[in-house]
Amino acid sequence: MLKRILLPTIFFLLAYGFWISPNFKEISAGVSIFLFGMLFLEEGFKAFTGGVLEKLLQRTTDRLWKSLGFGVITTTIMQSSSLVSVITISFMSAGLISLAAGIGIIFGANIGTTTGAWLVAGFGLKVKISAYAMPMLVFGVILVFQRSKKLRGVGQVLAGLGFLFLGIHHMKEGFEAFRETINLAEFAMQGFAGLLVYCAIGVAATVVMQSSHATLVLIITALSVNQITYENALALAIGANIGTTITAIIGAMSANYQGKRLAGAHLLFNVFTGLVAILFIAQFKDAVEWISNHVGISADDYALKLAVFHTIFNAVGVALMSPLVGRLVTLLERVIKQPATERVEAQFLNEAVYEFPETYVESVRNEAMHLYDNASEMIAHGLSVHRHHMVEDDEEALEERLRASREVIEFDLDAIYLAKVKTLHAAIIEFTSKAQQHEMPRDVVEQVYEVRRACALIVQCVKDVKHLRKNMMRYIVSSNDDIRNEYNEIRIQIMLLLKKINELRDGVGELGDVLSLDDYKAYMEEGNAIVTGALDQMIRDGRVSAQMGSSLMNDLGYARDVVWNLAEMGEVLFGSKNASDRAAEALLALDDDDMADMEGAHSAPK
Repeated sequence: MLKRILLPTIFFLLAYGFWISPNFKEISAGVSIFLFGMLFLEEGFKAFTGGVLEKLLQRTTDRLWKSLGFGVITTTIMQSSSLVSVITISFMSAGLISLAAGIGIIFGANIGTTTGAWLVAGFGLKVKISAYAMPMLVFGVILVFQRSKKLRGVGQVLAGLGFLFLGIHHMKEGFEAFRETINLAEFAMQGFAGLLVYCAIGVAATVVMQSSHATLVLIITALSVNQITYENALALAIGANIGTTITAIIGAMSANYQGKRLAGAHLLFNVFTGLVAILFIAQFKDAVEWISNHVGISADDYALKLAVFHTIFNAVGVALMSPLVGRLVTLLERVIKQPATERVEAQFLNEAVYEFPETYVESVRNEAMHLYDNASEMIAHGLSVHRHHMVEDDEEALEERLRASREVIEFDLDAIYLAKVKTLHAAIIEFTSKAQQHEMPRDVVEQVYEVRRACALIVQCVKDVKHLRKNMMRYIVSSNDDIRNEYNEIRIQIMLLLKKINELRDGVGELGDVLSLDDYKAYMEEGNAIVTGALDQMIRDGRVSAQMGSSLMNDLGYARDVVWNLAEMGEVLFGSKNASDRAAEALLALDDDDMADMEGAHSAPK
């Protein structure tokens, strides 16, 4: 409803401005060209986020100071805190970084975005930058039409910079003409009320343009032609800093709860920083004067002084808020809760990650692990084993517990399967199918389909345990020691395999560890009662009935499928992510033909 009212209102105000002032057209055109350049620049940088940026992010967010540094550096290079915010929300939605790391990046981006004011104040208004814009646009547009994705990205970056410079030029020209028509200084108010009014104007301007960079350019250009006073400019800069949070808020609308938490952190930080700047505006002005005197900024160079002020109050905000990141995380987790519904929803699937291939892969992989967590709990309960015993007991203790326990865990497997497994699996299938509409590298597509195959294996395991459970719940409490021992052996092998897979997930997942999953495959092929002849012997001796034997034969088939599917799933999800290592694992892993050879060797006469 708000969007339907806001857009026509903006159009009406612009049309009215065009009608009453021709000079307003040039300013508006300059803003439009500048924002168009921002879009081009963001699209250009996205072409280089298919691996390098993601890997760099993972390595540089394990400490708060690293997250801050990443935010500063990337925003300085890209000159777009919007792009940094979108990428950060994307990574958080994919589960690749923590909320604390995301907050650190946003804090750093606030410092990095101050470089835009320095560039404009120290460079953009001193030379005829439109002369640089034209060559950039020419070369950029030529490269945009190339087939190579990287060349297109370079072209978009060059064209984006060209449009930025051209937009700055037109805004400057417009304000120089516009100053004869109206003087914004006439609306100035003295004291604290004036600060709040101009701060609100800065917020409104940034919300409309959705770019603090564009607002700062407007402020500096207007200040350079004495359209507004220095005090007005300071208040406008504070408002622009608060208004820039709209980008993160809009970006978080389609994100999951983690993205919303990050947008909340961004809003709280910028509002807090703005309040500090307003309350201590006199002290900040004194600090600006002191720094200006020591670095050689002239007394009447208000544009550079504004850049100094913008940097100081953002740096102070980061210094004050950084020690409180832990408490901020706790507050946001308490206010914006993780959705708690009976029907489990996807946690890491978000359409924003389609733009970043490696993020897309990791989001699907993390959702597959989410599916595995739900399924492994169901498998354990389906075998009447409490999941915490699998985690806490060592292998020997777990085996002894299962041999001694006759507890049957009662639960509605069908209902829980629908709520926690089937719905989640359907979401993964839908999400990966939609990715076909986007341009993805071949190796990314192959990785995702491997993960999707692992998800199908997980679902099949739950279905097989459902069949296995029917007889198992009867025979693990049977007074017949032989049949009870055989079914307990099935439980032991599956639970030990689940324990090994959990260790792989929590550990490094080296090549040898993944290949150890083949031991469980081999046991189900070589060590079961059918292959060894133990079942026939028990039936001949009358220790188990033929009906019991028939049930065990069917259930050993289900158990064999569960073990094989779990092992293959573990190799995909928790094996090496390196392509060469994955190939080596696949080469060394046992397949059906290998198992058939082993069975033949076992049954061959000696």
